[in-house]
Amino acid sequence: MKYDKTNSIKLRLFLLYKRNYLSLFSPSAANKQTVFVSGMQRSGTNMLMKVLDYSLRAYVYHETDVRAFDNFEMRNVKVIRRLLESSKAPFFIIKTLCELQNISQLTNEFQPAKTIWIVRNYDDVSNSMLASFKKNIVSRIVRAVKQETDEWLAAGMSQQTKQQLEHCVHPGMNEVLAAAAQWYFRNILFFEQNLHDDDKVLLVSYEQLGTQPVSEVQRICKFLGITYNKSMSNDIFSGSISRRKKPDINPEVRELCGQLMAQFEPLFINNKPV
Repeated sequence: MKYDKTNSIKLRLFLLYKRNYLSLFSPSAANKQTVFVSGMQRSGTNMLMKVLDYSLRAYVYHETDVRAFDNFEMRNVKVIRRLLESSKAPFFIIKTLCELQNISQLTNEFQPAKTIWIVRNYDDVSNSMLASFKKNIVSRIVRAVKQETDEWLAAGMSQQTKQQLEHCVHPGMNEVLAAAAQWYFRNILFFEQNLHDDDKVLLVSYEQLGTQPVSEVQRICKFLGITYNKSMSNDIFSGSISRRKKPDINPEVRELCGQLMAQFEPLFINNKPV
């Protein structure tokens, strides 16, 4: 999205109108669908959430909403279910970045539920991570890979992933390597949960969303069963794609990231619904 003042005012006015509009309805729990918006940090989940904000039928819980989140982590299932039950909208949409390891479980827990998982190129994510989360990133990634923390970063990491990374992740590594390692071990959870074979999960490419906003948003809407309107795609832009030069990622970790991206790419082409 283009985060300029005009777009911000436009969205706030729309959300005010939507709140009043939804107050007229009271859908039953059976007629509500939960949607989890998932992906690695700095992969475009905020952009995708704002796209869905423009649907009159969706109530969107951003990670800054203290009713649903505590320090960016989703609150427990009982709290989220109460929010779902009290929602006036047919679509209950919530971000799940710190919960990637639980997507399969959450999708089953909140049936009917669907997940949109967005993936962005690891070079751009690493650059963006360094601009936003550089502080303590090395120590946090080291602890996560060594499984020396109960922080969400380490949750769900398979033994295979740990073995692939532990010999090249160390306290003396640079922040770029740490960011790329995080891209790898958080995104591989998509395949380790077999989400690529789950028809309740839609994979979205950040780059395709940025360069083909109308067709991609229409595809997302079709998957969810939400009516598309042009406001949903009007403000998407591609200016952040490959804007900075490729970071100097350790060759071994770059290879791992490249192999994982190669697993994603056919799914971007063949992803449902067509």
